[in-house]
Amino acid sequence: MKFSENWLRELVDVDADRAALVHALTMSGLEVEEVTPLGDGLDGVVVAEIVETSKHPEADRLQVCVVDAGQGERLQIVCGAPNARVGIRVPLARVGANLPGGIHIKAAKLRGVESFGMLCSAKELGIDADASGLLELPADAPVGQPLATFLGLPDASIELKITPNRPDVLGLVGLAHDVAALFGSHVRAAGVAEVPASIATTRGVRLEAGADAPRYLGRIIEGVDTTAKTPLWMAERLRRAGLRPISPVVDVTNYVMMELGQPLHAFDNDQLTGSVVVRHAGEGEVLKLLDGSDAKLDPSFVVIADEAKGLAVAGVMGGFDSRVTDATRNVFLEAAHFAPAAIMGRARKLGMHTDASHRFERGVDPALPKRAIERATELLIQIAGGKAGPITVAERPENLREHAPVLLRHARLRRVLGIDVAAAEVTRIFTALGMGVEETADGWRVTPPSSRFDIEREEDLIEEVARIHGYERIPTTTPAGKIALEPVAEARLPEMALRDQLAARGYFEAVTLSFVSAELLKTWQLDHASVPLANPLSADLAVMRTSLLPGLVEALRHNRARQQERVRLFEVARSFHATGGAPDEIGRVAVVASGSARAEQWGEPSRGVDFYDLKGDLDALIAHTGEPQRWAVDTDGLPAWLHPGRGARVLRDGQPAGFLGALHPALAKALDLGPDVYVMELALEPILARRMPSATRVARFPAVRRDIAMDLPEDVSWASVEGAVRGALGELLTSIRLFDRYVGKGVEEGRKSLAMGLILQDASRTLTDDDADACVADAVKALEQTCKAKLRG
Repeated sequence: MKFSENWLRELVDVDADRAALVHALTMSGLEVEEVTPLGDGLDGVVVAEIVETSKHPEADRLQVCVVDAGQGERLQIVCGAPNARVGIRVPLARVGANLPGGIHIKAAKLRGVESFGMLCSAKELGIDADASGLLELPADAPVGQPLATFLGLPDASIELKITPNRPDVLGLVGLAHDVAALFGSHVRAAGVAEVPASIATTRGVRLEAGADAPRYLGRIIEGVDTTAKTPLWMAERLRRAGLRPISPVVDVTNYVMMELGQPLHAFDNDQLTGSVVVRHAGEGEVLKLLDGSDAKLDPSFVVIADEAKGLAVAGVMGGFDSRVTDATRNVFLEAAHFAPAAIMGRARKLGMHTDASHRFERGVDPALPKRAIERATELLIQIAGGKAGPITVAERPENLREHAPVLLRHARLRRVLGIDVAAAEVTRIFTALGMGVEETADGWRVTPPSSRFDIEREEDLIEEVARIHGYERIPTTTPAGKIALEPVAEARLPEMALRDQLAARGYFEAVTLSFVSAELLKTWQLDHASVPLANPLSADLAVMRTSLLPGLVEALRHNRARQQERVRLFEVARSFHATGGAPDEIGRVAVVASGSARAEQWGEPSRGVDFYDLKGDLDALIAHTGEPQRWAVDTDGLPAWLHPGRGARVLRDGQPAGFLGALHPALAKALDLGPDVYVMELALEPILARRMPSATRVARFPAVRRDIAMDLPEDVSWASVEGAVRGALGELLTSIRLFDRYVGKGVEEGRKSLAMGLILQDASRTLTDDDADACVADAVKALEQTCKAKLRG
C-alpha cells in the first residue's frame, strides 16, 4: 500500500523525522518496501501564468511564451510542451534553480531566441511520472507563490508490504493508530458527520447471498456535476498513493478507500432498474466489467444486480453498462461488507487484482460501510454538488462477526516475552490501538475493535505488546530447559545402522517425494488403497505412494537417461495406505539396482547384477538381526510387478516381510527400462528387530567338532536343515557351519550335497568321542526324517 507521508502526519502527530518513522514502521511488522521522496530541491520554482504565446520562428514544435512570474515580473520562456497555452498556470523554474535529476536552470538561447527559465512537467519536478506536458495547476493558484508551498511539498510516497493478517492498516486511519501507539501520540482523525437527507429518493436493497454478503448500504445523490474538477489537494494525495485522478465521483470513492480502508462503488442511478439485489451469480453468467473485459461467472461469485441485470462483481470490479460517465447526473453510492471467503481468489480467477479485492479478501471492518458512505457523500457534495437521499441499510446481523473480549495474564506476558513490561505501558498500547481495555486482578481484559480480525487469543495480544513496545528492546536470551533423553530399545536396530550397511555395500541413499502420479501407481498395479490428495501440487503428484519402489525406480530411470549405466539406490521412508480413517503409515526400506554387479575394475570380468547379488544384500541386512534362522524366502504369492521366475517373497517367522527380484518384463517395458533392473522392498520393523544380547558363562571345557555331508533334495532350504539339527541336539550344539555345497557327479539329479561342521560343547564336562558320535547319529536321523536326507559316505 502506498500513501503520502504528509497525509499520515495530518492524521497523527509524529515527533520524528522520516527515517525514524520508516524504521519504526518496519520494526513493528509493517515493512517499508520503498520510500520515494517528492518535491525535494524545488527552491526557485514558482507558480506562473502564461499570458502570451507565439510560434518559434525557427522551430515548428517550439513556442515562445511570456509568463507572469508574480509581482508584475514577466519572463520570456521557450517551451515545447503541447499543452502550453494562454491562461493556464504552470510551474516555472527560474534561472539558478536546481531541479531533481541534476537539471540546472540558466538563461539560454534556443534556436536564436532567448529563454529565461523553464516551464516544467510533473516528471521534471520529481513529483510524478507524467512527462506528457506541463503540469497544469488550478486557475486559483497564486501567481508567484513557491510551488512547494502551494503543493504541500516536500513529501514522500511510502509503500508498505502489508501481511495478510493486517487489513486494518490498508486505510490511513487504521495505520495512524499503529503510528500513534509507536510514538506515544494520538490520532487526530475526527468523527465523520452524518449528511442529512435533503431528498426522499431511495432504492430498495435485497440480500440473497446469505452469509457471503451480510451488510449492504446504498444512497442516491441527485444533481451531481460529474464534470467538476477534483480539488488539487485530493488529486495530489491520490497521485502520491499511486492512484491516477479520474473524475470527482471515482476520486472520492478512491480517496475514502485510502483514508478509511473501505472500498466503495458508484453507479449511474438512471441505469438501474428496481431494487438492488445482492446475490450469487448464475452458472455461466457473463458481465462486462469497467475495463471492457467480459467476466464469465459461476455461483461461487457474488454479484450486485438490479431486477434486470448484473451491475458489478462484488468486491472486485463494477460493471461497464452502469458506470458513471460525464453524462451522469444521479449517482447510487454503495458501501458493503462481504465475507472474506466469498471474495478470496475471485479476482485471480478472472485474471485480475484490484484495490477492492485486495482489501475484501483480507477482511474489511464490518462497521466501516456507514462511516465510509457518509464521508464519501460529504466530499462528493462539496466537490460536485448534488442532494443526498436517505441511506438504505440491508443487513443480516446473525452473520456479522462479534469480537469477544480476550484475556491477557501478567505472568503469561512475562513468560513469553522474557521481560517485564509495565502495566501502564501495556494499557497505553492497547488503548492507542483502539482496543477496549479493562484491568483485572491478574492482567487485562481486552476487547479488540471490529477492524482487528487477527486478535483472537492471548498470544495475539502478546504479539501486539511485543511489536509496539519494540522487538529490539527484548534481549536475546538462550532458552533454558531440560531435554529428556529418548530411551534406546536394545531389541531394535537404529535406522542409521541399516543406512550404513547399505551404503557400505555400494548403494546411494535417495529421497523421493511421498506424492506420485495415480497413473504410475496404476502401471505398477499398486493403486489399491491409495490416498488421493485434496489439493495436489500437480496432476503428476496427486496421490500418496503405496510403495517406495515406483518413485525409486523413476529416480533410477532418471539417472540412466544421463549415461549412468550402473545405478544402485536405496531409500528408508514410509508408504501410505487408505483405511477409511487416517491413512496407515508403514515404514519400509527399498533397494533398486541395475547395470554391472561391481564397479568397473581389472580384477575380475564384468557381469550384470542378478538375483543372487540382491539376495546377498538381504543376507547382510538379516545378519544384523542376529537371528537369520527366523528368515526364509519362497516363491508363493508374488506381486504382479515382480518377475515370476526371478523373484521371491521374504518371510520372517513365516510372515511376509517383503519381496525381491527382477521387475516383470511387461512393467519394465512400460517404464522404458531394460531387463536388468532388480528391486527389493522390505517392511522396516521386521528388518530392524534383533535378538537381545545376553551374557553367558565362559565355557571351562573344550568344544568338539564333527563334520558331516548330507545328500538331500535341491528344494530343501538351509534354514530347514539348521532347524532340524538344532532341534535334535539342543544345547549341546554351540553352532553349525555350512562350508560346502556340491552338485554333480556322484549326486543324483535334483539333489545336492551340503557339508557342515557341528560345534559341540557341554558346560559341565568334557564331551567324549562316544558323546560326539551319538550327537552325529541324532543329527543324521533328524535330517533323514525331516529333510529326506541321507549321509554320504
